[in-house]
Amino acid sequence: MSTLTRFSAIPYTGPAPTNRKPYVPLDAAQMDARGVEIAAKLNHPAMRQETGQDLPTFIVERAQIVDVLRALKEHSDLKFTMPLDCWGVDYPRREKRFDVMYQLYSLVNNERVRLKVRVGEDESVPSSHPVYDGFDWFEREVYDMFGIRFDGHPNLRRILTHEAFQGHPLRKDYDPAQRWILTEKNVAVLTPKIDPRFDKEESDFDRVTLNLGPSHPATHGTLRVVVTLDGETIIGADTEIGYLHRCFEKMAETHTYQQVIPFTDRLNYCSAIINNVGYCMAVEKLLGLEVPKRAQHVRLMLSEFMRIADHLVCIGTNLVDMGALTNFWYLFQPREEIYGLIEACCGARLLPSYLRIGGLAIDVPSNFLQMAQTLVDKMPGYINDVDKLITTNKVFQDRVVGIGAITAEQAIDYGFTGPCLRACGVPFDVRKASPYLGYETYDFDVPVAEGGDTYARYLVRMEAMQQSLRILQQAIDRGLPEGPVMVDNPYVALPPKEKVYNEMESLIYHFKLIMHGIQPPVGEAYFQVEGGNGELGFHVISDGTKNPYRVRVRPPCFAIYQAYAGMITGQTIADAIASLGSLNIIAGELDR
Repeated sequence: MSTLTRFSAIPYTGPAPTNRKPYVPLDAAQMDARGVEIAAKLNHPAMRQETGQDLPTFIVERAQIVDVLRALKEHSDLKFTMPLDCWGVDYPRREKRFDVMYQLYSLVNNERVRLKVRVGEDESVPSSHPVYDGFDWFEREVYDMFGIRFDGHPNLRRILTHEAFQGHPLRKDYDPAQRWILTEKNVAVLTPKIDPRFDKEESDFDRVTLNLGPSHPATHGTLRVVVTLDGETIIGADTEIGYLHRCFEKMAETHTYQQVIPFTDRLNYCSAIINNVGYCMAVEKLLGLEVPKRAQHVRLMLSEFMRIADHLVCIGTNLVDMGALTNFWYLFQPREEIYGLIEACCGARLLPSYLRIGGLAIDVPSNFLQMAQTLVDKMPGYINDVDKLITTNKVFQDRVVGIGAITAEQAIDYGFTGPCLRACGVPFDVRKASPYLGYETYDFDVPVAEGGDTYARYLVRMEAMQQSLRILQQAIDRGLPEGPVMVDNPYVALPPKEKVYNEMESLIYHFKLIMHGIQPPVGEAYFQVEGGNGELGFHVISDGTKNPYRVRVRPPCFAIYQAYAGMITGQTIADAIASLGSLNIIAGELDR
């Protein structure tokens, strides 16, 4: 572990003030009671509580949403300072057709709140951008996917689809088979706004506008950055995404609950099993399922191995982008061996689709713990070699210290989570804040760093891998619990083959599950996990049928990347490349 003063691995205490409330799971009645308390503190006439939800939930009058958001953010006791997500839901048979949903988080109180605004097809919503910078792109996405306008938004244009696209894909009456081809004449012309700090006439250079990507190697084929240069200094920047839009949320509506699992693999494909965990646990929350202990233990172990693999890719490719190729070979060897473990469990590697709602597809091999121990023993050598090569390397430090910096306040306002937020000194980690899979029973620290720059993000990820190894060693020492890896519930889990072949009842259950699928009760639930890049959340709405009515994924990359243009303004192209790699933007999660 690096001993630099910029870095520390500390127990989770939360940001100032230090009296952060510990996590206490609440049932629906307790959530309703907390909702009453929040409503009483705000005493806002535009709020009406919706009871029976998994979070304190309020229906807010459309015209008053900005006032309510500001009150929740600025209230001295509540302090919902982090904008987690904003998304839409379409109910075409309802008079007010759409719900615009907002989810906020209080770092001090360690709690979430959900707001719903009912919107008619010909109505608009005031933009929340004056309250939270982080809702800028989220409102653009709602506009793009549903056609809901946000009055006062500074740049309300499509974000995942192109300007020639017709219609709004997540409306229920939009044909999933419809395609609109992007041609050269429909490519958006981006003109970056010049930062006022650099908007001056006297200069020794002509201003030049330059496109980076999406074909640039450092943008990995899916990101487009347009910069205006004064000499070598970036004085304005704009970004465009959507080159890999995968239609995850639309496809989820046309497939059964179990069939959605392979789609989640392809969100953050560098740590696919964590995506499986988040989605499956959201559906299990809807069903009220308790997954067998053995399956939980395996889920936790594979999540930590995937987290390490995610950080290995981030650090290795970022160093390649900066010319430090040797480290790529050091870091990709352990990643390859992690995939060997995944392959031993299910036969697949990068996109394993190993989880099932209710547990795992199959049990792990008999030598699973031995294979895991071999990996845990070998990995520190690879990580420490890179640490010795890079961490105190003067050339590397000159490339990354002070580059792409963001303050803790700015990061929170943009909705940063994960390593990028912890690099700003904010020790928020879902595994500590809202434990799942038994994380509360493990001894590990939350790495944080100072500065919020590219170097700090590198340090946090380097130590995060050491902490994951620490968790894994404890999990190995505990051993695998005895028992099944799938719930014994015929409405969720397929019966064993031998029973299907020999018992009429099992044959019937098998037939019904294949034909009718899992059918959760009518309702909605949100579940969050700590992904490789931060809080990865799934909001699932059930109408009681075999297909989800709506699956919303809260992608950590999306919130982070919207701040990128501001982070690189005033710096150089070389700095922009180093900063981009340190954010670890995964296109499958960004574009979905």
